[in-house]
Amino acid sequence: MKKIALFASGSGTNVENIVDYFEKKEIKNQYLILVNNPHAKVIEKAEKRNIPVYIFDRSMMNNSELENKLAQFAPDLIVLAGFLWKFPENLVKKYTNQIVNIHPALLPKYGGKGMYGHFVHEAVVENGETETGITIHFVNENYDEGAIIFQESTAVLSHFTPEDVAKSVQALEYRYYPVVIEKLLTKK
Repeated sequence: MKKIALFASGSGTNVENIVDYFEKKEIKNQYLILVNNPHAKVIEKAEKRNIPVYIFDRSMMNNSELENKLAQFAPDLIVLAGFLWKFPENLVKKYTNQIVNIHPALLPKYGGKGMYGHFVHEAVVENGETETGITIHFVNENYDEGAIIFQESTAVLSHFTPEDVAKSVQALEYRYYPVVIEKLLTKK
């Protein structure tokens, strides 16, 4: 049994997809969901599944409280799944190559501070890109600059709106993020 710490800020669709993936494969993992938004829908989803939730704020993230909580849980992998804050440098150093993130574009394009969700999809459409995709990468001290683990692309057709791009990218996220997480866990 592996321990997965899942960080989220919002609806938790990627969290839910990851947990569902492992349940369907009958792989038993222990989860801890860490949330920086006390109103996030992921909390309800976790409670329905009896997955423990730890809610924290920025002050807890920048002192030892969050670090202590992670140390108590002792995760095999830390997974950012719709988590919108920059990860603290002390934790990046402590968990080198144990923190993964998924980005809704083919990095290095459309990465960096402020480039998440619909902002990425809008930029892709505005710039007339013919393809976009996902990048799964290790987290380092800079936004979206960690070593790339996996990328997959999808076409952006000329009539696509940012919402169309979001649907295509989300389908890739759901298909590949759990698979890559499983591969990383089996290497441990």
